[in-house]
Amino acid sequence: MPEEHAEPKDRSTVQSLLRLWPYVKPVRKRLFGAALVAIVASSAGLVIPLVLKWMVDGPVADRDPGGVWLGALYLLLLGIAEAALFGVRRWMVARPLAGVEAAMRADLYRHLQRLPVAFHDRWPSGQLLSRATTDLMLLRQFLAFPLTFLLVNGATILIGIVILLMQHWTLGLVLLAPAVPLMVICLLFETKFSLVARRAQDQVGDLTTVVEESVLGIRIIKGFGRHRSQALAFRSLSERLRTTELGKARLLAGIWSANTLLPELSIGAALVLGTVQVADGNLSAGTLVAFLSTALALRWPVESIGFLLAMSQESATATERFFEAMDVAEEADAPDAAGQADADEQAGVDGRTQGRESSRGEMVFEGVEFRYPDAEPGSVPVLSRIDLRIRPGETMALVGATGSGKTTLTALVPRLHEATAGRITLDGTDIATMPRERLRELVSVAFEEPTLFSASVGENVLMGAEGAGDAELRRALAIAQAGFAHELPEGVDTQVGEQGLSLSGGQRQRLALARAVVGRPRFLVLDDPLSALDVHTEALVEAALREVLAETTAIVVAHRPSTVMLADRVALLSEGRIAAVGTHQELLRNNAEYAWLMSGAEGSDGADGADGAFPDQSADDVLAEKGTR
Repeated sequence: MPEEHAEPKDRSTVQSLLRLWPYVKPVRKRLFGAALVAIVASSAGLVIPLVLKWMVDGPVADRDPGGVWLGALYLLLLGIAEAALFGVRRWMVARPLAGVEAAMRADLYRHLQRLPVAFHDRWPSGQLLSRATTDLMLLRQFLAFPLTFLLVNGATILIGIVILLMQHWTLGLVLLAPAVPLMVICLLFETKFSLVARRAQDQVGDLTTVVEESVLGIRIIKGFGRHRSQALAFRSLSERLRTTELGKARLLAGIWSANTLLPELSIGAALVLGTVQVADGNLSAGTLVAFLSTALALRWPVESIGFLLAMSQESATATERFFEAMDVAEEADAPDAAGQADADEQAGVDGRTQGRESSRGEMVFEGVEFRYPDAEPGSVPVLSRIDLRIRPGETMALVGATGSGKTTLTALVPRLHEATAGRITLDGTDIATMPRERLRELVSVAFEEPTLFSASVGENVLMGAEGAGDAELRRALAIAQAGFAHELPEGVDTQVGEQGLSLSGGQRQRLALARAVVGRPRFLVLDDPLSALDVHTEALVEAALREVLAETTAIVVAHRPSTVMLADRVALLSEGRIAAVGTHQELLRNNAEYAWLMSGAEGSDGADGADGAFPDQSADDVLAEKGTR
C-alpha cells in the first residue's frame, strides 16, 4: 500500500507529468492556443515600457501635451488588450480541462472496479478516495494555470531579456547576474519539495481514511464511548499533516525570498549605474525609464518561479499517485475466453452432446490450491488440494472451524480470488477460460456481511440480475422473506441510506439474499446467509430457500445445524483441506471433528480444538458427551 513511506519513483518531474499526455492530447489545440494567447498578452505588457520611452524622450522632453495624451491612449489600449487576452485564455482552458479531470476520474473509477479483490484488501479506501478527488483537482488546476504560465513566464523572461539587452547591454548584463544562483536554488528546491509534497499527499489519504472509517463506524464509536480516542487519533494525523505542510511553507518561503531578493538587488544596481550614466549624458532618461519599467515587468515572472515549481512538483506527485493505482493490472480473461464460453454455452443450450447436457449445473474442484498474493514464498497455502464434485442441482454445505478456508473457497467460484493451482469447472468449462461477465451471470453470491448501497431497496435487489423487472423483484423478496420492504415509507422505492444502516442487520441480510436469487442463477454461493436472522424468520427463509435450491447448484457455508439441513451433502474443511464429504447424518456418526463442530461445544472456533480437545474420541463419544451436559 503506497502511503507516505512509499518509495519515490525514479522519474523526473517532466517525465511524471508527460504521463498525462493521453488525457491532454484531445484538448491540446485549445491548450496551445491558450498558451499562445497568454504569450501575446504578456508581450503586450512588455510594449508598455517602449511607449514610456517614446513619451519621455519625445512629448515629455518637447513639452507636447498632445503627444502625452496620445501616449496615454496607447498605454490604455495596451492595458485593455492585455486584460482581454488573459480573459480569453481563461475561457479557452476552463471547459476542456474540466473534461480532462472528468475523464481521468471516470477512468480511475472504472479501473478500480476491475482490479482484483486482493488489491482492495491492501489499499485503504481513503487513499483511493484522495486520488480520485484531491489529486485530480490539483492536476486540473496545474493544467489550467501553472503549466500555461511556466511557458508564458519563460517566454516573457526571454523576450524581456532581449529587449533589455537591445536597450542597453551593459545594464542588461547587470540584471542577468542573479540567473546562475537562482537556477541552483531552484534545483535544490525542486529536489526537497518533491519529497515533502509526496508525504503531504499521502498523509491527506491517511486522514481521509480515518474520517471515512469514523463516519461508517459511528455506531461503534458512540456505543463504546470512543469519541476521545478517535479524536486523539485524528488530531495526531492532523498534526503530522500540519508539520509537513509547514515544511512545504518554509521551502516555498525560502525560494520566494531568494527569487525576490536577488532580482531586486540587481534592479537596484542597474538603477544606480543607469542614473550615473544619465547624469553623465551617456544614456537618455527615456531609455533608463524604459529599461527599469521592463525590469520591473519581469519581476512577477521571476518571483513566481518558486510558486510554479511548487505546484508542478505537487502535480507530479499527484500524477504518480494516480498512476500507482492505474498501473495495477486488471483482472484478465484468457485470450480465447469469449469464444470458448460462447461455444460451451451454446452446447449446453442446444444439447448437441448428451454428456454436456447431462452435466448442466455441475461444479467441480480439481486439485485447487490458494495462497494470497502477498503470502511469503513457500508458506502453507490457505487451501490445499481441494477435490470436490457438486452434482447438478445439488446443494453442498461447507462446514469447518473458523479459519479453515470456507469463505476463501467460495470466493474462488466467482473468481473474486484466483486459484493458484488446480482448476474449477462449471458444466465442464474451466472458469479461468470464461469471461468474468459471463461467469458472474452464471454464479450469484450472497456474502455473510451484507453490503447495500445508497439506493432504493428495489435497486439494491435488482443489482443481482441485469434486466430483471418487478415480477422478479417480488419473487426474490418473497423467497428472502423480505416483505418488510413493501411496508417501508415508499415501499421498494425507499432509499436505504449509506451501507443500508437505516435497516436492521437481519433486514440487510434478507435483501442481500434476495439480490442473490433474483436472477435465477444456475450456480449459487451463499456464505452463511442466515446468521443475522431470528429463529422464526430463519425457518421461513429456509423453507423458501429449499424451493430455490432445488432449481440450482449451490454451495452454502454453514455454521449451524439448521443451515446444514438445507444441503444434500456436507463437505468438512479442516486446515484448508477437505477432510470428509457425506450427508449430515453420516458425518455425525463417522467424523468426530464434524460432530464436535455441530455440538456447539465451547472453543469450537478453532481447528486446534477439534484435534486437541477430543483427540481420541469417536463421533459417537462426542455426541454422548454432548448429551450428558
